[in-house]
Amino acid sequence: MVENAYLESTEAVLLPRIIRLGGNLYGAAFTLMKLVPARHILLKAERSGLLGPDTVVVETTSGTFGLALAMQTALMRRRLLLVSDPVMDAALLRRLTDLGARVEICAEPAEVGGYQEARLARLAGIRAELPDTFCPEQYENPDNPASYAVVAEHLERTLGTIDCLVGPIGSGGSMCGTVGALRAGRPEVLAIGVDTPHSVLFGHPDGPRELRGLGNSLLPGNLDHSAFDEVHWCTAGEAYAATRLLHRAHALFQGPTSGAAYQVARWWADRNPDARVVVMLPDEGYRYQDTVYDDDWLAAGGHTMPPPPGPVAVADPTRPTDRWSMHPWNRRGLAEVLDARAGEEAVR
Repeated sequence: MVENAYLESTEAVLLPRIIRLGGNLYGAAFTLMKLVPARHILLKAERSGLLGPDTVVVETTSGTFGLALAMQTALMRRRLLLVSDPVMDAALLRRLTDLGARVEICAEPAEVGGYQEARLARLAGIRAELPDTFCPEQYENPDNPASYAVVAEHLERTLGTIDCLVGPIGSGGSMCGTVGALRAGRPEVLAIGVDTPHSVLFGHPDGPRELRGLGNSLLPGNLDHSAFDEVHWCTAGEAYAATRLLHRAHALFQGPTSGAAYQVARWWADRNPDARVVVMLPDEGYRYQDTVYDDDWLAAGGHTMPPPPGPVAVADPTRPTDRWSMHPWNRRGLAEVLDARAGEEAVR
């Protein structure tokens, strides 16, 4: 009976609502997208014996994957220890601790790799100290992208043929997993990834990033660069403005990673009216009521401008810009893109 309870409680909010956003654009609006891999990984670990009754689940996270783990471990009656950094907001920290998670904050970034590297080092230390741990390893575990097969099935069952999938990139799991499953039947499905300036995922040098929930300071093993046809980089202010537009225009109360993806998807769908486009909207906006949804907070941060009408195309994906930009990735590996760019520079 207990097992059924923790299976059903998270399953009820696992899959996204599919909402038509106008014309040929559809939103896949999740309550909490990271529940998909968290639930899949933990239940698989329990079935295989990797997650026993006394095993401590440990992970590094600063956002919604930690929340998803906390929800699932609370239902499974398992202990959870999360390693994070000062960017974790107070509302999320309160919710995690209320669910029974223990959270350690790394106060200082590593010289190389920033806070994410510091968190990984502390995580390794914790695993060495504790006798029995299980780490979901969202950045490297292939069960992360594999878990999104159920999302692809849901999209196809609801909408039929899908021509283009747009979504934000963090660990690489959601976009690579979903588009991979969609392409099992239709290899021509397009994938457009949404990143943010100064994220290393698609070639930018690592640097400060205000926009959280997408981008990375380290390259995750689950990111398959060759899955993407286009890559867009959205700034924080543009994502915030698009998040508010998504709320006003469609009454969808989502977070800023959803806003960034919506900005790109809306632009692309308008220019490709014969394509059925789906945009991944990862989580709801309750964590952002005092920030993105607060006009005074936006004004104080200088985020009062509307999103630009479209991106600027950049020839060099290694150079961040201060506005929405895009690069035709053409399903190439990262090394291939960077080598091609280096060759162009050498010719000049």
